[in-house]
Amino acid sequence: MNAALFLIIGCAVLIVGYIFYGGWLAKKWGVDNSRPTPAHTMEDGKDYCPAKAPVLMGHHFSSIAGAGPINGPIQAAVFGWVPVMLWVLIGGIFFGGVHDFGALFASIRHKGESIGEVIGDAIGAKAKKLFITFAYLTLILVVAAFASIVANTFKATYTADGAIDYAASSANASTAIISIMFILMAILFGFFVYRRNAPLGISTVIGVIGIVVCMVIGLNWHPIYLSYTVWMIIVGLYIGVASVTPVWILLQPRDYLSSFLLYGMMVLAVVGIVGCAPTVDMPAFTGFYDTLAPSGTSLGYMFPALFVTIACGAVSGFHSLVGSGTTSKQLDQEKDAKPIAYGGMLIECALALISVCAVGYIWASYADGTTTTPTVVFATGLASMFSKVFGSGCYNVVYSMLILAVSAFCLTSVDTATRLARYMFAEFFVEPGKTREDLTGWKRVITNPYVATGITVVAGVALGLTGYAKIWALFGAANQLLAALGLLAVCCWLGKIGRNNKMFYFPMFFMLIVTLTSLVFTIKAQITGIMAGGEGVVWCYIRGIIGVLLVILAIDLVVEGIRALGRNKKAAQAAK
Repeated sequence: MNAALFLIIGCAVLIVGYIFYGGWLAKKWGVDNSRPTPAHTMEDGKDYCPAKAPVLMGHHFSSIAGAGPINGPIQAAVFGWVPVMLWVLIGGIFFGGVHDFGALFASIRHKGESIGEVIGDAIGAKAKKLFITFAYLTLILVVAAFASIVANTFKATYTADGAIDYAASSANASTAIISIMFILMAILFGFFVYRRNAPLGISTVIGVIGIVVCMVIGLNWHPIYLSYTVWMIIVGLYIGVASVTPVWILLQPRDYLSSFLLYGMMVLAVVGIVGCAPTVDMPAFTGFYDTLAPSGTSLGYMFPALFVTIACGAVSGFHSLVGSGTTSKQLDQEKDAKPIAYGGMLIECALALISVCAVGYIWASYADGTTTTPTVVFATGLASMFSKVFGSGCYNVVYSMLILAVSAFCLTSVDTATRLARYMFAEFFVEPGKTREDLTGWKRVITNPYVATGITVVAGVALGLTGYAKIWALFGAANQLLAALGLLAVCCWLGKIGRNNKMFYFPMFFMLIVTLTSLVFTIKAQITGIMAGGEGVVWCYIRGIIGVLLVILAIDLVVEGIRALGRNKKAAQAAK
């Protein structure tokens, strides 16, 4: 395939989908810009704080991106570029965009509360409790994984005798010091924009220059060399503080400035791909079963593996938690929901297509297992194309920038996940029509923002330091189950208020089938592991039990949802 043509056609389809399908959704759902959003009606200067659309887009996109739209498409490339491209485009426009836009829209019509509260309103209290429990535990896993990823990109490397290997550790030390300076700069940005009313445009220019300065300094001065464990503790302390501070101090400015790293990364990628315009050897279709297995482990059958592996680049349940958790509390106007949620999803799709171009360019070394780590594949492929256009001297700089951008988004995602977990932890104990202020006794104590955050951080960091990798294999199915349930929640709510919800039916049931099939395969694999015995048999039991519980949860919530849809249909007919 020609990588430039692949990318141009894919982006053109996404633009058409945004204009026509996204506009149609806004019309059918009744997006009304005259209605004040919760950011204004419930403004508290801490969690509810209106943000200008570009700033909120920066937060939303930085939070949902992480490494997902890079890792998934590269790993799923074993099935060929045609299945990946089709799922990214169809999934993004008709699944992920609908899911993200719907979750944000439903949340702003529910006082900026989470998708769990939408489920409570549209389906029932039992469904709300089940969903929030599942979502909270999933967020703990996200905190553990992303904190671990960040700590790994910061940690020092040690020699056999325990001494620091400064040469091997310099790249990680640079990433760490750049990230620290970036956080400090974001705090200053937030202070001057929100408390000294500095013009956003001028502040942005200064901020982008500041990013470049931070990178130059960090690449040449990086004095901090710490172990993985120490960095995990530091990251835990950071996210604990960052997730309870007012959003204007750190979350909004940091994520807004972080988004320019991604925009810059994508611009570099597009310039490299279009300028190089390589014809790559990546096959169009390899078959319905992964026999390539470059990492040493086969993904199995294309169904369901393709639809679970490519999540953030097509549809991801985590997005509904972000949209209904932090983004909805900062949305300035209802009309901003479409570009931020639907548009943000399609930008992720574009990044997924760029990732396919990157792995395609170095396909030979990926297919034979030489280079398989997704972030390394991404940076190597794009830096190679860019250097072919502008000379080999720029390879190391471009490579470092790409790795830094991925690390920055992981740090953003872990902070947002912690804040979301705090919200959902409190919502679990609040009865319909009540607020946290109505709670008494031990419920009021543990739902205190600081206490709830402390519980979340301790659980996440402890899991990150012990065995999160042992159950991470279940995250893909759990995340896509979140997507199916998010689609179900918005579908039921739209039906309840008499709006068109038919665009949710196929995506909802398709993702449910994908999830259940994936979980059945997982349970089968764990049973095989238990029968074989051996050292890891305990983890086979744990993964198998979790898989069974997820299947039961999915079936229970879907049954409740179908009943709710039936009630809504009868109510609509009776009202005619």
